[in-house]
This record gives sequence, structure tokens and C-alpha cells, in this order.
Amino acid sequence: MVAIKRTRTYVAKPTELDPRWHLFDASVMPLGRMAGQIATILQGKHRPTYTATINTGDFVVVVNSSKVKTTGKKREQKEYHFHSGYQGGLRTIKMDKLLDRTPNKVIEMAVWGMLPKTTMGRHMLKRMKVYSGSDHPHQAQLVGYAPGEDTAENNS
Repeated sequence: MVAIKRTRTYVAKPTELDPRWHLFDASVMPLGRMAGQIATILQGKHRPTYTATINTGDFVVVVNSSKVKTTGKKREQKEYHFHSGYQGGLRTIKMDKLLDRTPNKVIEMAVWGMLPKTTMGRHMLKRMKVYSGSDHPHQAQLVGYAPGEDTAENNS
């Protein structure tokens, strides 16, 4: 009888985690494509040490949210719905109005739609910092980042 070698599943430990910081410019990439990449980084799925039960994700800084790039007629046609919980409490707002009021909300809602709707998903979303201009207070954390390079190259 031949003994079968059993391999153990790798589980990341909180002491082994080394979260990095990534910078995204919202005026360069379309909203949905950028939100998908951000959600992957926040979940930690871009790392070989990904563990579903532990928050292995990195931090993300998004700048220029007021100049978010969209395709087609989304700015004029896309609607966001909010409900107060009371009868007749449905409120609808178009994307261009929401961008005028709170441009950060558009990116936050796009990324939140791609994250798990659990307690860990809410913790992941807190690791994303969104700013409407190009200035942000996280320059010290982005020391290893050079603009124009792929963010995956900085993880090596």
C-alpha cells in the first residue's frame, strides 16, 4: 500500500501580514474597471497568501474622484437609489448630480458593490481612502510607489 502525502492548506497569520499602499487615479481608468481592481486589492486576492477568513488586503488611495472617468452616457443616465425605510422614502439621484455633491460616494458605492456584504467587507472598505483632488495626506505610506508603474510590481 502506497502512502499518500497530504499537503496542508496555507492559512495566513495576522503577524505575517504586511499591508502595502496602492494609488489609483480615477481620471485615468473607467469607473467599473478601477472598482474591480480596487476590490481585488482590498480583499487580498492579488497576493499568494490570500486567506478567505482573514483580511489579507492592502490599503488603497484614490485621487481625482471628482474627475472620475465613465463610458457611454452613464453620467446623464445612471441613477442611484436611496431609501429612508419609511413609506414613500425612495430617493433617486443621477450620477452627475451625485458627482457634484459628493464625488467620493460614487467610487465608494462602486467598490462596495464588489466586496462581500459581511463584517469583513466593511473592514475592507475602511482601508480605502478617496479624495476628490490630487492631494492626499498618505504620501509617506506610498514611499515605494512610483506613478505609472503597475501596482502588482510593487508587491515583490
